Amino acid sequence: GQPVESGGGSVQAGGSLKLSCKVSGYTYSNFCMAWFRQTTGKEREGIASIWSEGTPRYADSVKGRFGSAQDSAKNTLYLQMNSLKPEDTAMNYCAAAKSDQLACYLGKNEGSWSHPLYKYWGQGTQVTVSS
Repeated sequence: GQPVESGGGSVQAGGSLKLSCKVSGYTYSNFCMAWFRQTTGKEREGIASIWSEGTPRYADSVKGRFGSAQDSAKNTLYLQMNSLKPEDTAMNYCAAAKSDQLACYLGKNEGSWSHPLYKYWGQGTQVTVSS
């Protein structure tokens, strides 16, 4: 099944939010996961790569402010968003790709994200940060 995101909302600058992404229908450990975000008129931007083993990777725009966690028993991963800025306002998406796919290699080894390479997408959850 498709990932299902939750946890978005509206906060003031400097605040925090925790997004969740629950996957079902497949074994989380056989996939790599990624978080993307998108604002109107802009291309979808990858911000984090997460997989069952190894250190997550983050885009420079969120490094040091965002962190991740995972609960393999629940097939759920989390994105902890701290020190939020107005420019973090976006629709956030959770995406998945099979571990042997190029998407996972790029995310894990190069810290880069190409959204067309991810096959499974959630519906998105909106994050709005006011100044």
